[in-house]
Parts: sequence; structure tokens; C-alpha cells
Amino acid sequence: QVQLVESGGGLVQPGGSLRLSCVASTTIFSIYNMGWYRQAPGKQRELVAGIKWSGSTDYADSVKGRFTIFRDNAKKTVYLQMNSLRPEDTAVYYCNADHRSSTRYNYWGQGTQVTVSS
Repeated sequence: QVQLVESGGGLVQPGGSLRLSCVASTTIFSIYNMGWYRQAPGKQRELVAGIKWSGSTDYADSVKGRFTIFRDNAKKTVYLQMNSLRPEDTAVYYCNADHRSSTRYNYWGQGTQVTVSS
């Protein structure tokens, strides 16, 4: 069982920045594909950004050029740097860890609230 603990959410004005962090309780963090998802009220959870164990990344079209996902395997942490925030970025942001071998291992954090408002 892997525990994921997110931090860094909060209230920010439009155009501002936040950095989310997610620390994993596993010694084999480097083998996991990591992702940040978000869920706004009344909407389905959606993928915001993902980073594979190899370091390759992908982003939702709505955040390309504004958000950056990166990882520090030594610290067992994945980050989401969010710039030029918009009110529509308001949501609960969740960290996800995924690894597939003969068995699939998939874990979620508890979420952190991001509110973009003036």
C-alpha cells in the first residue's frame, strides 16, 4: 500500500501561481507513473498532467504552456507548478500513482483544494 500526501493548495488570484507537491510513502517511487488530476464541483475527475517513470510528460490541452509536472525520485515527490491560473482551474487536485506489471497498483491522495478567485 502506498500513501500519497498532497500539499500546496490554497486561494490565489487570477494570474497567480501555486506549486503542488505529492510525497509518496514507497521506496520504489521511481517505477511509478505519476499524475495530477482535478475535480471541480459537478464535473468528472480529469487528468491534468502526467509524468511516466521514464520522465516523459503529457498535459491536458487546457493547461499546456501554463502548468509543468516534474518529479524528484530521491525525494519521492511529484510536483505541479501552476502559472497563469484562471478561475476555471478551481478544483480539488489529486495525486495518482500507477504501476502495471502482472498486477496493477493504483493509488490516490486525499486531494488539495485550489481556488482561483479575486
